Amino acid sequence: MTCSRFRTSRKSRSGRLDLGLLALRVGTGGVLAAHGAQKLLGWFGGGGVSGTAAGMEAMGYHPPKASAIAAGLGEAGGGALLALGLATPVGGAAAAGTMAGAAAVHAPNGFFAQNGGYEYAAFLGFVSAGLAVTGAGRYSLDHALGHALDRHWMVPAALVGAGAAAVAVVASRNKQVAARQDEKEEE
Repeated sequence: MTCSRFRTSRKSRSGRLDLGLLALRVGTGGVLAAHGAQKLLGWFGGGGVSGTAAGMEAMGYHPPKASAIAAGLGEAGGGALLALGLATPVGGAAAAGTMAGAAAVHAPNGFFAQNGGYEYAAFLGFVSAGLAVTGAGRYSLDHALGHALDRHWMVPAALVGAGAAAVAVVASRNKQVAARQDEKEEE
């Protein structure tokens, strides 16, 4: 009797975990995909590539058009992959890396979003990285495809690759911002 209760309880927890991962993936992925669609397509009141490129240039990202496309693809592509539960390590890592770039822009304003801080970008990045590590769960395309695009080795490879790219991009941006400040001080 105790043994069957344990199995039922364990199965129930597994089902709840899979439903929780589905809700987290669809919610986070949907938000990211919508933000990316603003950047790439101008949907939902966004500026499209040209408007985003102008913003990227003002924030110190160069080249601005390529930066706008990369940010849009990281958000829209990573978000779509997370929502679908497809290639979850890659989608989560892409979104997390993109959010690291966004957090760098907002960092001078402190933590809280109400002051223009990095709270929101950090939250989306940490959730995306967490999903990359945990996987999509049973209710996903990864599960339906036998995890062909979600192998154990892909998790560290995707996170290290996205992390290295984020560090390089943020370092380049910081160099551009510092050079601008030096120019202003010389004037």
